[in-house]
Amino acid sequence: MGKIVWIASYPKSGNTWVRAFLHNYLAPQAAPRRINALEEVSVTECAAALYHAPGATPPPEQVQALRPAVHERLTRLRPGPVFVKTHNANLALHGVPLCTPAHTAGALYMVRDPRDIALSFAAYTGRDMDEIIAFMENPGAANASDGAQVLELLSDWSAHVRSWVAAPNRLLTRYEDLLAAPERYFARIIRFLGASEVDAQRLTRAIEFSSFKSLSAQEAAEGYRAGGKGKFFRQGQAGQWRECLTPVQAQRITAAHGEVMRELGYL
Repeated sequence: MGKIVWIASYPKSGNTWVRAFLHNYLAPQAAPRRINALEEVSVTECAAALYHAPGATPPPEQVQALRPAVHERLTRLRPGPVFVKTHNANLALHGVPLCTPAHTAGALYMVRDPRDIALSFAAYTGRDMDEIIAFMENPGAANASDGAQVLELLSDWSAHVRSWVAAPNRLLTRYEDLLAAPERYFARIIRFLGASEVDAQRLTRAIEFSSFKSLSAQEAAEGYRAGGKGKFFRQGQAGQWRECLTPVQAQRITAAHGEVMRELGYL
């Protein structure tokens, strides 16, 4: 078994929130840990600097050939588990797994109602809502390579979820449950990571320091390096799709992903 614990999700599903919580719980301070220093506890798998020299944009085949070696190097960052963020589906591309099984110890997998993801994703990217809904239906959907990151294969939302639900030693957590009962579900994450006991004081403080109020205030004050065209920490709520999506848009998402949505309790 490997050492990587993937912090995995489809984009805009709570990945950064969980990373911020872990940063504040595992490396506690008297003030919130900086959102632009998340790499102190969890690294980003798609960071271009891990794969090539600055300015280069290698093709996906070359990136995939390098991925197992990159993942092996990540396991040497720390003596214990290494937390690695990814938006990749747990699939293979060009015959190479996107998340190398030999270097994997487990995964924290975040899910969110895809109707709310569409809202947040459209605001973050500045793209049209119908374009984002189509993107979430596309089996070949990917975050493209650029100067900052290499390609991430998302696939369609349902395939992304199924790929990670089938992974061994993974903890599935719903975004909505973290909102409704943070003490219960964040403690569940800490126990999954092997803690025999959860420090109640550290838990409460880490939840407060990683709240959307705290993260949004930091973004307003100093910006967030991973930000897009819109505000990254936008609302942090559940169910906004009811007011913001048209009935046709909501139905289109349900038609494409209804089976998985039912399995997760969203229908």
